[in-house]
Amino acid sequence: MDEKTGSTGSAMGTVDQDKVMEFLMRVVTDGGAAAAGLCTSLGDRLGLYTAMAGSGTMTSAQLAERTGLHERYVREWLAAQVAGEYVMYDADADGYLLPDEHAAVLADPTAPTYAAGFFTMMQALYGTEDVLMEAFRTGSGVGWEEHSSALFAGTAKFFRPGYTGALVPEWIPAMNGTEAKLRAGAEVADIGCGYGWSTLLMAEAYPASKFHGFDFHRPSVEAARRNAEEKGMADRVSFEVATAQDFPGQDYDLITFFDCLHDMGDPGSALQHARAALSEDGSCMIVEPNVSADVRENANPIGRAVVSASVAVCLPSALAQHGPLAMGNHAGEDAMRMIADDAGLHHWKLAAETPVNRVYAASR
Repeated sequence: MDEKTGSTGSAMGTVDQDKVMEFLMRVVTDGGAAAAGLCTSLGDRLGLYTAMAGSGTMTSAQLAERTGLHERYVREWLAAQVAGEYVMYDADADGYLLPDEHAAVLADPTAPTYAAGFFTMMQALYGTEDVLMEAFRTGSGVGWEEHSSALFAGTAKFFRPGYTGALVPEWIPAMNGTEAKLRAGAEVADIGCGYGWSTLLMAEAYPASKFHGFDFHRPSVEAARRNAEEKGMADRVSFEVATAQDFPGQDYDLITFFDCLHDMGDPGSALQHARAALSEDGSCMIVEPNVSADVRENANPIGRAVVSASVAVCLPSALAQHGPLAMGNHAGEDAMRMIADDAGLHHWKLAAETPVNRVYAASR
């Protein structure tokens, strides 16, 4: 060992021990975050964050009583929340506080900043580790339907706040006159609609238009139908089981793909079918993750989360469809634009952008 530099020789070359320890602490931090994610998911699903929101300082006994949970478990959960600095502890009052700023992220599913749905998805992703290992060895896919229901519910829960905050006020107005058509009365197809939240958000904002959600996953379509019934919009919002290559209907003024085109084994044929189903002056809205084809540019918290999800869900889902192209979720704008152009959608623009998504407008 070099006493001046703290470096040691090894089969891998000279190792800087300070850098080793620095990276070790980073990995330990990541491991702690992974373990803490279970506590975040529990807090969300058990209503602990919601019970704490706006309630000031509470003891563990008060929180347990409010939620109907066992106090000893609640106290242990609170200790973990304090360790992660999600919850603050007041020693004088022996009580715990969820700051309003934290509640905006963890306690209100209707807030555009709500992010707890991400941890619901994690239940499903860790559950498929063994089958993913086999896929790595064989090159086979892991179909969307092979995951647990936590993935479907978590995906809907995670994306809904972002769509709520941006879809109607920002994205649609950026779509080359589409908003005027929707106000007057248009036909819209939402491809890969999942639980239907994107479809229903548009339908609620534009009551003169008719909306049709399509998804190949029957349990998600059934959930979307229930959501439409609960919102009283089943008379003008329909949900059907169909793929992106065979969904029915013609002369759509708007066809949307919300965070799903990259999951398809044949995105080109999906856009070809969309082009054929558009009205003469109709448009496609293609919403994709805001990540880059240059892997170096994804070295940030959002890029890391998105590309890691591609390893676990997006790429395996596309490979399971045995199509000609498995993109992953970070193929980038140039690749998307080329696929659209080959499909006959020659007019392309970046219509809007958020830290999480990029919104493209494509038309003939």
